[in-house]
Amino acid sequence: QVQLVESGGGLVQAGGSLRLSCVASGRTFSNSAMGWFRQAPGQEREFVAGISWRGGITDYADSVKGRFTVSRDRAKNTVFLQMNSLNTEDTAVYYCAADALPFRYDYAKWETTAYWGQGTQVTVSS
Repeated sequence: QVQLVESGGGLVQAGGSLRLSCVASGRTFSNSAMGWFRQAPGQEREFVAGISWRGGITDYADSVKGRFTVSRDRAKNTVFLQMNSLNTEDTAVYYCAADALPFRYDYAKWETTAYWGQGTQVTVSS
């Protein structure tokens, strides 16, 4: 059974930092892209950051560029999201995803082809 389990969420003040982790089990994702999405209350889930199977390609939503950094440890089937300079608009449930392909920019397709974690809440207070 494939599982992706996120951790590291919580409550932080604006300007602060958090580091999210996602550990996958049940199969290896060393040849798959992994990424992070988020969903704020009343909004659709949106792409945040993605990383290719070897880590050579990273991609970010414009809203987080320069503040968030995605990385991975292929040997440990783990992906990370370092979030700095957080603001209240970053408040959301953050989901980890492992795609079926080494990498692709069509993140909409991830919704139907990727494995997903259960999400971790990030709340940024002003």
